[in-house]
Amino acid sequence: MAKYVRAIIVTGLTVLWLAPVYLLVVNAIGPPNALSLSHLWIPPSSFHLFSNLSSAWHTSGFGAPNVVNTLVYSLLAPAIAVLFAALAGFAIVVLRVRFAAGWFVLIFGATIFPLQILAVPLFLGYGRTHLYDTRLGMMAIYVAVAVPFAMFVMRNFFGVIARAVYEAAVLDGASVPRIFFRIYVPMSWSALVAVFVLQFTFVWNDLFLGLSLSTATGAQGVTPALFGLTSSYGGASYPVVLAAALGVTLPTVLVFLFAQRFFAVALALGD
Repeated sequence: MAKYVRAIIVTGLTVLWLAPVYLLVVNAIGPPNALSLSHLWIPPSSFHLFSNLSSAWHTSGFGAPNVVNTLVYSLLAPAIAVLFAALAGFAIVVLRVRFAAGWFVLIFGATIFPLQILAVPLFLGYGRTHLYDTRLGMMAIYVAVAVPFAMFVMRNFFGVIARAVYEAAVLDGASVPRIFFRIYVPMSWSALVAVFVLQFTFVWNDLFLGLSLSTATGAQGVTPALFGLTSSYGGASYPVVLAAALGVTLPTVLVFLFAQRFFAVALALGD
C-alpha cells in the first residue's frame, strides 16, 4: 500500500512541476499574436517557435550583446570564484593557517545577508567607483557572491581527504602549489565541476543584480533583457516573450544534464 501511495505522490509532484513547463512550451510555439486565455492548455495547430525567437532576437534591447555578456559572466565568474574558493578551503583545512576558523566565518558570513539588503550600498558604491553598467563591475559582484558558498563546499570536501596525503607529498619534497594543483585539484574535480555548474546556473538566471547594477544599453545580461521584453518599451507579444524564455532556459538545462554525473560522484565522495 505504501508503495502505491509513494507512486501517487511522486506522479502528482511530477505533473505539478511539469505543468508550467508544458504551458511555456505550448504557448511559445504558437502564433505571435494569438494568445488566448481560454486556449492556454491547447497545443496550437501551427509551429511558430523559430519565428517567435527571431522576433525576440530582433527586438530592441534583447539580442546578441546580452547573450555575449551572460556567457562571459557565467563562464568566467564561476571559474574565478571556484579557484578562489578552492584555494581558501585548501588553506583553511589542509595548510591550517592561523585563525582558520575566523577566516572561515569571515568568508562564509557573507551569505548571512540577503542581496536585497545590499542593493542600495552596492548601487551607491558602484556609482562612485564608476563600476556601474560595466562588465568588470558585474564580474566582480558575481565572483564575490559565488565565493562563500563555493568555499563552504570545497572546505567540506577537502576535509574528507586524508591528512596523510598532504604529509606524504611534503615528505616527497613537493611544494604547496604543486600539492594543490597536482594532487588536491584532480582529487576534487567532481566537486569543483558541481560547484561551477551551480554558480553558472545562478549567474545565467540572475535578474536582481543585473537589473540593479546595469542598464539595457550597457553590460546587462540576457535574463534582465528578457524581463525588458515584457515592459512597455519592449512591446513584445507573450508568445514571443515565452519563446525567448524557452531559449534562455535551455543552456542551463543542457549544462546540468551534461554535469549530472559529477554531482553524483561529488555526493558519493562527500558522504
